[in-house]
Amino acid sequence: MFPVELRGTKAQTLMWANEHEIEQAALRQLRNIAQLPWVHGVRVMPDVHLGKGATVGSVIAMRHAVAPAAVGVDIGCGMESVKTDLTAADLPDNLHSLRSRIEAAVPVGFQSHKDAVDVAKLGAQFAASHGELAKHVRGWSRFWSEFGSLNPGVQALESKAHKQIGSLGGGNHFIEVCLDEHDSVWILLHSGSRNIGKELAERHMTVARALPHNQDLPDRDLAVFLSGTPEMEAYRRDLTWAQEYAARNRAVMLSLVCGAVRAEFAGREVLFDEPISCHHNYVAEEEIDGVPMLVTRKGAVRAGAGDLALIPGSMGTRSYVVRGKGNPASFQSASHGAGRRMSRNAAKKQFTVADLIAQTEGVESRKDAGVVDEIPAAYKDIDEVIAAQSDLVDIVATLRQVLCVKG
Repeated sequence: MFPVELRGTKAQTLMWANEHEIEQAALRQLRNIAQLPWVHGVRVMPDVHLGKGATVGSVIAMRHAVAPAAVGVDIGCGMESVKTDLTAADLPDNLHSLRSRIEAAVPVGFQSHKDAVDVAKLGAQFAASHGELAKHVRGWSRFWSEFGSLNPGVQALESKAHKQIGSLGGGNHFIEVCLDEHDSVWILLHSGSRNIGKELAERHMTVARALPHNQDLPDRDLAVFLSGTPEMEAYRRDLTWAQEYAARNRAVMLSLVCGAVRAEFAGREVLFDEPISCHHNYVAEEEIDGVPMLVTRKGAVRAGAGDLALIPGSMGTRSYVVRGKGNPASFQSASHGAGRRMSRNAAKKQFTVADLIAQTEGVESRKDAGVVDEIPAAYKDIDEVIAAQSDLVDIVATLRQVLCVKG
């Protein structure tokens, strides 16, 4: 059944979604992307929907060029998950206390830590059971020493960036406690590069739009940087740093959540497997059709043969741990989640707090007007999204949420 080819495109555009199921604005956006002279091909995931400049749920292979909009403003946004040795039987009937502990440990929304997290201390606490953080504890001096080489416009934000490491953000970012098919307890979280990634992305997008070779594009938001130019060098430098910031942010956050879980179950030792981590807004140098390319994934994960990845649904539905099949037709990619089927404003107009309460029954979470735009009905059916990419990934575990923290 899939993929299907999008008609009327200059560069081959293969989709793991039916054309009639995609909003017209998103189809126009995909055709605009495929028209760019540097584009080798576009691959469209089943969670596809309209984005700024480039469509969310798209994978774009370019020759010697990168469009910042094809990465997005939340550079390095992605997922992290870890399986614990807890089971459903260990969980109390009421999870409000655990949610409160997590919310006390991890700032949400626009908030940040009062003081930067002491990652060396945190790493020592979890060195035996959380190898991912122990890995990320290394190299912090080197990482922060590179801040001074970033775009001059963000230099005043270094203190804020320090304090936002280990924080969630808002929107569709979340922290969840889930159960798999065998009732094992998992921790799952979704976040990115916070304010500093956004600030860097927007500054580079502004630079790109002003470059002479971008003046006749079908959409100025698709402005690109070209290899061998100082503008590309500056963007790749800042992009790489922001991707690392996002990965470190998730590692610290996951360890803070693990600490909250340990505190909640103080009567026993809680053990954690090695975490699974993946970006879904990023750039990678990869070989496509035998040629070196710059590949952007915006709302898509790498699904190379054997790669583990995380594909979340919405609050109150399911999420999936998957293993990539390495399908070259999709540029070895898969979806990053369920994908929105309506805008936030549309969701707020259509649904009420009562609807949210009904659709998140059985999940310990916020149930107020501030998160109505995240209601499950505002998203595509995650099971249909997973079924559409059966040639791209195998399911490793199916997770159902029992607790969800939102900003």
